[in-house]
Amino acid sequence: MTANWKDINKPSSPATAVTAAQVANGPVIPPQQRLLTYSADEWEGFVEEWAYYCLTANYKHVQRFSGAGDMGIDVAGFVDDKRLQGVWDNYQCKHYDHAIRPSDVWAEFGKVIWHSYSGEYTIPRHYYFVSPRGSGTSLSRLFSNAEKLRDELIANWDKHVKVAITSKQEVLLDAKLRAYVDAFDFSIFDAKTALQLVGDHRTTPVHVARFGGGLPTRPSSEKPPQVVAVAESRYVTQLLGAYGEHTGTTLTDPSALSVPKLKDHFRRQREAFYEAESLRVFARDSVPPGTFESLLDDIHDGVIDTHDATHADGYEKVCAVTKAARDMQITANALITCTKPKDRDGICHQLVNEERIRWTRP
Repeated sequence: MTANWKDINKPSSPATAVTAAQVANGPVIPPQQRLLTYSADEWEGFVEEWAYYCLTANYKHVQRFSGAGDMGIDVAGFVDDKRLQGVWDNYQCKHYDHAIRPSDVWAEFGKVIWHSYSGEYTIPRHYYFVSPRGSGTSLSRLFSNAEKLRDELIANWDKHVKVAITSKQEVLLDAKLRAYVDAFDFSIFDAKTALQLVGDHRTTPVHVARFGGGLPTRPSSEKPPQVVAVAESRYVTQLLGAYGEHTGTTLTDPSALSVPKLKDHFRRQREAFYEAESLRVFARDSVPPGTFESLLDDIHDGVIDTHDATHADGYEKVCAVTKAARDMQITANALITCTKPKDRDGICHQLVNEERIRWTRP
């Protein structure tokens, strides 16, 4: 038998040059796709994180329940201090290789009915099934028809529910419990999709840490007001003292600056401070807590030897320290991709405000 040979064609080249980030990390995986790779425990952790950062305006407390005896509660949002005895919502986490089917969750309906019937907690205001693949067609139809959902649950009670609520006993649908089920408001049940959660999560400071994809565009900073603000008072006082050392005069007010070089330097330093303050706000909204503070520490560690060296006067010290900050090689901090040279000057003044460095002699 004669073998058939076929030449392998050269693959087409990528449309654009490969970036360093692509070489280091590979292609970006969309968040919804990444969530499919999570374990059930990782999925619960993500839902807890989403609830904490995205729902705090709705709740006084957010709590994750785990392990045996969770009574069918995964992540709960509490409106008041009464918690399970007050107004609350339940987020029931499910992570399957398919969209949620009614057969996957009959027991979950039974749990909330049984434990609220038994007085373990009040009936939740809302009960959401949260799954990366969402709810399937059959379950979605039941969510839109509370009466049919009740009927289907009753029909499946003996087969799927009575032995699955608790390991301590079978929960029989006797006349008293059946009356409770008949009066139960099944409209509290619904589902949330991964798309909804990711859309909310995208606005949080922990989104890029979990999913990558780069930081959002940093907005422009405010321009310094004409009058020095209270938040500037310490570093401005130190700057004026540094200028006074340089000129051999006493300066207590910016309006007294008469040397053009110093007036221009003062203007630039105030602009730098406001740039750094805008970076602080951007960091608060875009990266995990502590990221900006870590950048401050990096700058401090990089300039402290220059700061402690001997300088002719305070002005020369300011120039030397801010130059050292601009010349630093910082690669690890997440904010470094969106920082500007002025930010580093401004961070030095923030360090003065925090009394970690100073521009004048003690």
